[in-house]
Amino acid sequence: MIYTVTLNPALDYIVKVDNLDLEGVNRSREEHIFYGGKGINVSYILNELDIKSTALGFVAGFTGKELERGVSEFGVDTDFIEVSKGITRINVKIKADKESEINGLGPEITSDDVERLYKKLEKLSDGDILVLSGSIPSCMPSDTYEKILQKLEGRNIRVVVDATKDLLKKVLKYKPFLIKPNNHELAELFSVELNSDEDIIKYARKLRDMGAVNVLISMAGDGAILVDENDETHKINVAKGKVVNSVGAGDSMVAGFLAGYIKTGDYEEALILGTACGGATAFNDGLATREDIEEILKQFK
Repeated sequence: MIYTVTLNPALDYIVKVDNLDLEGVNRSREEHIFYGGKGINVSYILNELDIKSTALGFVAGFTGKELERGVSEFGVDTDFIEVSKGITRINVKIKADKESEINGLGPEITSDDVERLYKKLEKLSDGDILVLSGSIPSCMPSDTYEKILQKLEGRNIRVVVDATKDLLKKVLKYKPFLIKPNNHELAELFSVELNSDEDIIKYARKLRDMGAVNVLISMAGDGAILVDENDETHKINVAKGKVVNSVGAGDSMVAGFLAGYIKTGDYEEALILGTACGGATAFNDGLATREDIEEILKQFK
């Protein structure tokens, strides 16, 4: 079984207006609500690829109930922890001639709530996969990911970590199965400039030396590079299409990569499916559907 963790999910309220007047009344011409969160995005794409997962995380208040309902309606199993203070955040994203966002605070997560999460993770079984995605809310201990990996150390559980900066660096000693920084995040990790594929491969290998099993580097319009557990490198070009919205594309890539690896055990195939999923989401207002992914896959066959 695959479990995804989203510590601070949100309802993303997308509002489109023709011209944004910051001092006047604006009327929307289009509105959408998406059930957001990096781990939730991974679960959604996995479900489109016929792979079941369970979404974990924290929810609160009436917005939390709506988020859980919406995620379940997509066919994703949920096992969220309901906390008592605050509400699941609403992120307002305004799309106009100017674009702006207002992101909510999210609920207060106590030490008791965190312990409840740890207890759920103790129930993971041999061979399970755990996906940890995104930042840690400021109300939680900054070493939460480290503690999770420490508690799972020595068990046959493959962990995927999609995070940045020190949050990522500090978990490498626990040998995560997959990490997925982009090329800019990779450069930031080592305080260097990356001017070629060779540079990217060099520093991806450094991440492997630090403990990561597989390192997947996404490079926007330049495709992606994978350095796998056998120290073999794989390069793939980006999918072709018009980018509409990059939100969720990285999560979709993680989901596609996992699905491809689970189905074939082949890293090349995993990279192809991951790239197709990432592209299919980037070319849509929301997350990709199965049909979107299958259409993009034709480019790689």
